[in-house]
Amino acid sequence: MIYKFGGASVKDADSVKNLAEILRNRLRKNLIIVVSAMGKTTNGLESILAKKLQSEDFSENSANLKTYHEAICRDLFPPDHSVFAKLDNLFHQLENDLQKKLTPENYDEFYDQIVSFGEVISSRIVAEYLCSQELIVLWQDARAVIHTDSDFRFAKIDWTKTRKSCQSEWKPLLENFPILTQGFIGSDPKGKTTTLGREGSDFTAAILATSLDAGAVTIWKDVPGVLNADPKLFQNTKKFDELGYAEAAEMTYFGASVIHPKTIKPLANAGIPLYVKSFLDPEAAGTKIHEQASAHQVPTIVLKKDQVLVSFKVTDFTFIEEKHIHRVYEQLQTLKLRVNMLQLSAISISIVIDTQLFKLERLMANLREEFEIRYNDGLELLTILHPIVADIPVLLQGFEVLLEQASRNTFQVVRRKS
Repeated sequence: MIYKFGGASVKDADSVKNLAEILRNRLRKNLIIVVSAMGKTTNGLESILAKKLQSEDFSENSANLKTYHEAICRDLFPPDHSVFAKLDNLFHQLENDLQKKLTPENYDEFYDQIVSFGEVISSRIVAEYLCSQELIVLWQDARAVIHTDSDFRFAKIDWTKTRKSCQSEWKPLLENFPILTQGFIGSDPKGKTTTLGREGSDFTAAILATSLDAGAVTIWKDVPGVLNADPKLFQNTKKFDELGYAEAAEMTYFGASVIHPKTIKPLANAGIPLYVKSFLDPEAAGTKIHEQASAHQVPTIVLKKDQVLVSFKVTDFTFIEEKHIHRVYEQLQTLKLRVNMLQLSAISISIVIDTQLFKLERLMANLREEFEIRYNDGLELLTILHPIVADIPVLLQGFEVLLEQASRNTFQVVRRKS
């Protein structure tokens, strides 16, 4: 069994205490607990990197991040507990690593070495607290068993090597104790830290589940299960009691944030069910994702913010051909930019991508000689699966539509506030 707890479930001392209560009657051997960075720590570390890249002072950001974690520890532990020394040591390592040279060329590798501290710090605190509550767990470094290539920030799993490590190193331990580890991180062949993509802790749970032949994975969230829309953004949401693997995968592909996009495939291939449950109501059923679920036609709304619409127009009055598309995608792949929406016209290619630091500028620089390029940023990509046509105008009230696309089962629109 694999349990995964996200950042919201460990965002403060009360949340960590709640996690312990969830585990109190569920903790057993052969259980792996995967934890994310606490609260918005990953965002905080990304802000530090952005400042460093611009040669700005980030000392206040670093101090605030340490103060945040120290405050949580003060509410969880007595003043003389060894966790404070461990925390000091980790932040000292972080400060040392931040003194190294950062450039746009080594940004992805630098990013992984820095941002991974969030998960390592969080897992240390949670493991120490559980043990202090006589909930004995073994802290283990995920980088020892999750092996990847060197594609920093988007590392690909070496499944054979990962399974071998999990079976030889962790399976014997699990026969006696539960393990607590980090989500989101792995290591490349040289032992350097890699990350699996933003919000990749869900994927970690799936990797460990398939590598250790687990019976199930449970992701603990601040929602009652998988909903047909984000309740923070939309009213009258509906919970799915169950979903098929294919439906869940489609939702994550379009950007549903409740599950990381890479999570479903390995679980589906292995036939391992995935449960999404509320850490606020742990006894509730949540949502079960498995092979035998009945199909749904409930409209599902996915909203991705911080989007950029980029249009590439040919300049020699020819029509768009396959070679033009290939050229654009070649550069996107080089820069590790994923296309969230694509639309072609006779003379232009329009793509929608996530906002990523400095990468749009590099994309434009690499293609400027071949295309006339224009872009709009600060946009939203709204996707509706199984849309009810009559409901769409309400979702577009107060917005300007820049791009629209529809098929039988999917409606997508790029929008911004009017």
